[in-house]
Amino acid sequence: MELEIETQERDGTCIVVVEGEVDLNTSPKLRTVLTKQIPRNVNAVEVDLKAVPYMDSSGVATLIEGLRAAVSSDAEFALIAPSSAVLKVLKLSRLDSVFTIREAN
Repeated sequence: MELEIETQERDGTCIVVVEGEVDLNTSPKLRTVLTKQIPRNVNAVEVDLKAVPYMDSSGVATLIEGLRAAVSSDAEFALIAPSSAVLKVLKLSRLDSVFTIREAN
């Protein structure tokens, strides 16, 4: 499954909607969006993960890089409605307490 990423900005928040599997082959695309394409003048970054059926450790590492990039820009970083598969990986790696995780709006 090809990875689709859409970004939009609303009221100072950059929303990144991810659809598809995030793995070793596709995580560089997400990494580029999270670390280079997010405008530096936003107050928050929200990564919508409800349409991600699979994520491996490279995807988790990419989310950590995104968190670091947001923090270095003084922006909040949140994961929105991660799928059960993504949530399982975050819990197994004990990162569910590191990320702010919210339900979909």
